[in-house]
Amino acid sequence: MRRRRDLVEGLGEAGVISKGVPNIPTSNKSGSFSNECSGVSDGGPVAALGRFKPFDPSGSFVPAADSGELHRLAVRGAGASVLGQGSVLAVQMIATVLLARLLTPGDFGLVIMVTTFSLLFVSFGVTGFADAILQRDTIDHLLVSNLFWINVGAGLLLAVGFAAAGSLAARFYGDPRVTRIAAALSLTIFFSSTSAQHLALLKRAMRFSAVSANDIIARVVSLALSTFLAWRGWGYWALVIGAVALPLVLSIGAWVFCRWIPGLPCRVAGTWSMVRFAISVYGRFSANYSARNLDNLLVGWRFGPHGLGVYKKAYDLFALSANQLLSPLYEVAVSALSRLKVDSDRYRQHFLAAVSILAFLGMGLGTALTLVGRDLIFLLLGPKWEASGRIFTFFAPGIGVMLLYGAQNWIHVSIGRPDRWVRWSIIEFAVTGSLFLLALPWGPLGIAVAWSISFWILVIPAFWYAGRPIHLGVSAVIGAAWKYVLASLLAGCATAGIIRAITSYVAILPSVPALARMLMVSSVFVTLYLGAVVLLHGGWGPLYRLAGVLRDMVPWNRFPRLFSLNPANPTLSRGHQMLAPISEE
Repeated sequence: MRRRRDLVEGLGEAGVISKGVPNIPTSNKSGSFSNECSGVSDGGPVAALGRFKPFDPSGSFVPAADSGELHRLAVRGAGASVLGQGSVLAVQMIATVLLARLLTPGDFGLVIMVTTFSLLFVSFGVTGFADAILQRDTIDHLLVSNLFWINVGAGLLLAVGFAAAGSLAARFYGDPRVTRIAAALSLTIFFSSTSAQHLALLKRAMRFSAVSANDIIARVVSLALSTFLAWRGWGYWALVIGAVALPLVLSIGAWVFCRWIPGLPCRVAGTWSMVRFAISVYGRFSANYSARNLDNLLVGWRFGPHGLGVYKKAYDLFALSANQLLSPLYEVAVSALSRLKVDSDRYRQHFLAAVSILAFLGMGLGTALTLVGRDLIFLLLGPKWEASGRIFTFFAPGIGVMLLYGAQNWIHVSIGRPDRWVRWSIIEFAVTGSLFLLALPWGPLGIAVAWSISFWILVIPAFWYAGRPIHLGVSAVIGAAWKYVLASLLAGCATAGIIRAITSYVAILPSVPALARMLMVSSVFVTLYLGAVVLLHGGWGPLYRLAGVLRDMVPWNRFPRLFSLNPANPTLSRGHQMLAPISEE
């Protein structure tokens, strides 16, 4: 998935850092349990944050809900995921502020040189085998046990191979320190492989609160450890140790929340079909990852650790701002859309509603950060990262379209067509890689421009290709998003003109000029953007829809329902149409 690297990275760089709701199968894929493969724990699911037993005594997966509860679980799952990612973002931002002042850009760049390669292998089980569990209609204890051992075995082999290849990376970058860092970070590959199935089972059961809680705990421990070691003068090793701690704590938490012990491997029908699915998904991810990380490779090779560190901080804000929203929604969207794939009309309706919400949020966020991003980086990281602020102003115009582009991944996975995803990734790699190579003479600024341009070039062809199997026309996607694109453009230009006209007054503000500029610019832009959205849509409908979705996403929602939704004719009580993303009609 495009930008999936940022979800996986966590501390590794930002600190520096489907699952359709199943039906209970009538029988196991392998028929019945044999003595060789027995050992399923008794019991069923407990509270959302309690310990979950995913299989019943017969080995069948315990379903999350029937179809009537899919809307509630999907929307509240999205709420739990987004709130969890928001908490993670807050923790990461605090740690980033501290680490940016305790360490140098060169320290960050040196670690990123290695994680550019290691995260590809960390994602092997997280991307391929987890998606196989989430997307399959029925699973059982025996099938998931086989996947667990295949995944762990592959993780161990990849970890050993990566540690042995560290000297090659050191030779490529011309820095012998890379060898030792690669040996240490190889542990992250193995640790990640031990939790992939447990986390996938929690997500398949729509226990996103437990997944989010586990993620928050792991990142707090990891970031706190890195910050403490950096304060003690450990330099880049503070980042390395924190990166190793992250998957270790995640794995421990996954086994605590998901009370499942894999059985011994044995012959089970469906195992190799799931392995092929996982390899297809991972193949697409690998091609995409190679394209998306070619920038790190080129910048590190051409400009060294310092140049890469400065560039990556700008990239982190660019990607992090979008992925804190897109990454958790990916998991929830695939869970819900996988259940709707048999009804193409409802699938398209719900998908387009989600695209509309993404466009509303993404275009506004991207334009706002284009206007204030330079001041934001200065406030967060300090004056020695001023170059990152300049680079970010060229990244930010691509944030909104990056959010939209990521939604096309939902289609490929939810309809079970990772083969088409792989083929599209080849085109994506060719376009993005070519733009990077063309932009390299202009340095990190040129690479940032290439990033933004790549999304605008690829977004329409990507939706055209992804939507063909379900007859989702690209015109429908454009129709769901274009008014928000125009609204952000008009509001952004107007805001820039207004601020430029009063710059002399803003410059003499007595306290924290950068913060004052951010508040003023943000206030002006938000007002103009919302006004433009209302005017272009001829009413308050988009604001009501967004408010309704945000209300339903709150996991502990006890607020009175301000809007009524008629299943036959989804409308607001105030007369405005409402169609929450990924919801039941």
